[in-house]
Amino acid sequence: MKIMNGQKIIDQCLIFESQDTRGDLGKAIAEAVSGYSPGDLKKIQWNFSGRIRNINPLYRSKLERTVNGHLSETWEKIRIMNQQGSFSPMKEPLPEDAKQFWNIAAAECSSGEPEKDRIRFLKYLLAGFCIFVMNVPPHPVGMPFPGGDKVQLIDGIYYCPVREKSGDVDSALCPFCPARQTPEIGYLKPPRDGNTRRKQEFIKDTYEHHHFNG
Repeated sequence: MKIMNGQKIIDQCLIFESQDTRGDLGKAIAEAVSGYSPGDLKKIQWNFSGRIRNINPLYRSKLERTVNGHLSETWEKIRIMNQQGSFSPMKEPLPEDAKQFWNIAAAECSSGEPEKDRIRFLKYLLAGFCIFVMNVPPHPVGMPFPGGDKVQLIDGIYYCPVREKSGDVDSALCPFCPARQTPEIGYLKPPRDGNTRRKQEFIKDTYEHHHFNG
C-alpha cells in the first residue's frame, strides 16, 4: 500500500495541473494509479455499496452493477492503455478547467485522515481520466437515476439527467463533464438515428428555443 498524505496528494495534483495534453495527463494518472492495489478499488466499490444500501433493492442492484462495473473497467483501461503506449499519440491540449478540477481534488482529499483521503483520491483519478483523457462522463452510460432517467449516448453525444444538478461531492465533477443535460420532459428529444442535418437541427433548436445548457 502506498502511503499518501494530504501534502503528497497536493503535490500530485500540481503534477497533473502541469500537463499539457490528454496523453501527458493519461501517463501521469496511470503512474499515480499504479500506486494503488485492486484491493483499494474494492474499497471504493464497497463504500459505494454501503452508501446505497437503504434505497429500493431493484434500483440499488442496477446502480451497484453499473457503477462498480464502470470503476473496474476504467481501472483496467488505464492499465492496458499505459502498457500499450496508447497515451503517446494523444496530443490534444487539455481544457483550461482541468487545473480547477485538480484544485478541487486536492481540497477534497486533504481532510487529515490519510487512508480516507488516499481512497477518495483514487476516485478523482478515475473520474479525471474519464473526463479529460477519454472525454467521457464519469457516470457511465446506462447509469440509472431516480425517476427512470439514465446517462445516454445518442448520435455521439452524451446526455446526463443530473449534468446541471448540485448538492453533493460528486456534483463538483458536473461542471467538467463532457455530457449535456438531458432535456426535460416535453422538450424535443434527440434523434436516435438521425443524419448529420437532423442532428444539427436538433442541437440548434434546443439551444435557441429550449434554453438547453448542456
